[in-house]
Amino acid sequence: MKIGPSCLITGASSGLGRALALALAAPGRHLLLGGRNAARLEETASLCRERGAAAMPAAIDVTDTAAMRAWITGAGRLDLVIANAGISAHTAGLAGEEAARAIFATNLGGMLNTVLPALEVMAGQPARPEGERGRIAAINSLAAFVASPEAPAYCAAKAGADRWILAMAPIAERSAIHLTSVCPGFIRTKMTDAHDRPKPGMMSAERAASIILAGIAKNRRRIAFPYPLYLASRLVSLLPPRAAAYLITRGSRG
Repeated sequence: MKIGPSCLITGASSGLGRALALALAAPGRHLLLGGRNAARLEETASLCRERGAAAMPAAIDVTDTAAMRAWITGAGRLDLVIANAGISAHTAGLAGEEAARAIFATNLGGMLNTVLPALEVMAGQPARPEGERGRIAAINSLAAFVASPEAPAYCAAKAGADRWILAMAPIAERSAIHLTSVCPGFIRTKMTDAHDRPKPGMMSAERAASIILAGIAKNRRRIAFPYPLYLASRLVSLLPPRAAAYLITRGSRG
């Protein structure tokens, strides 16, 4: 099925969020773009307009529950919502308890602040001729399937987000809304550049955006890639915790 014209993306100021916005940008497309950095967000919006799309940037923090609800519920019809905003301890420049709380607030709480009002909006709007009311995707990570001692909060937040989306998907489908959990591996962005470690299967943000949008169009409940890294992460997760932690730590250090 084709993706409808009205799309909302969080974390659209750079990286994968910008790549998704540009991949969607086309004449007739209406893009609502959220992000914390107003200047970079306007750059994304300008690039989308050059491709013929109508782009409306909104400087907003996904951890602000009230602001997110007001933005999303006031956006009008929504055909696709992508909860993409996320941080790691490295990109946030934080450590310890402060990092853990910030990561959970953004990667799990921010996802809920995006998806919950989007579900409310879509449930109240008429279905398109194809029979669906909308699609929602949460950008998670293959880190959801491992427990890395080097990124405990990140792995846990992504695992929680992935499981919540998958558990909610059958419920949402009763209202003709399709939910997708997106679990990519390493994507070349500022977030991955901040990590000095091996990055097997690294791909460009543009390539990742293409894979993600193709999977969303097929209403897949989970999109996990690249497959060899996905398979490896699932196999490691089946090991006893000490053995898994040992392998993950060795692998991350090359």
